[in-house]
Amino acid sequence: MAGRRAAIKAIDWAAFAERVPPNQRAMFNALKTRSDALSARLAALPEKPPAIDWAYYKATVAKAGMVDEFQKKFSALKVPEPVDTQTAKIDAQEQEAAKSSAEYVQASKARIAQYEQHLQKFRSMIPFEQMTHEDLHEAFPETRLDKEKYPYWPHKPIADL
Repeated sequence: MAGRRAAIKAIDWAAFAERVPPNQRAMFNALKTRSDALSARLAALPEKPPAIDWAYYKATVAKAGMVDEFQKKFSALKVPEPVDTQTAKIDAQEQEAAKSSAEYVQASKARIAQYEQHLQKFRSMIPFEQMTHEDLHEAFPETRLDKEKYPYWPHKPIADL
């Protein structure tokens, strides 16, 4: 049992609690209480189960050979432990998620730099209330109407509207 106990991963409840939203705090507390109760019950169990006193049962049971048959079957019984097939998949998913999150962070930093440039442009512009049409077209070229190429109102291609 101790070997299996050592294999159980410890849960960092403090880090877990930081990620729990306030509306789910009660469910989190219930989960932690249940987990602590199960851990305490597991810790209270002995490392090896108590040995069966076969001699006592041989003396007590009236039918001859029945205890010997049970003892032979009990000795032959091997309970297979489940094989862990999911850890590798979970680790692969974790690595993929870490890679995609790193790409997202890198793309976000690039967007932030671009937004900082736009923000700097807006901060260095003259106030909108003081702009003339020429200042507006100089600051935002996409607002300029091309009356020569499109002589009729709205002076833009219909697809761009």
